[in-house]
Amino acid sequence: MRVTVRLFARLRDIVGVAQLSRELPEGATASLLWNMLAAEHAGLAAYRDAVSIAVNAEYSKMSRRLADGDEVAFLPPVSGG
Repeated sequence: MRVTVRLFARLRDIVGVAQLSRELPEGATASLLWNMLAAEHAGLAAYRDAVSIAVNAEYSKMSRRLADGDEVAFLPPVSGG
């Protein structure tokens, strides 16, 4: 199955693009997708426990199973005041 990945702020800077697509095995979770991306882009690993995720514009958990055509957004923590 194929999913679209959207990356924001620092995550986008690390990867170098705001959007990409990935082929995943059936039954894959958002966690598997994140781990694949972190293996390709080592700088992402530091954000594993702080990143928020949205699937098809709805906040979700890393354990969420993905489906063909899903859009998965990874958002870094927001700081400021």
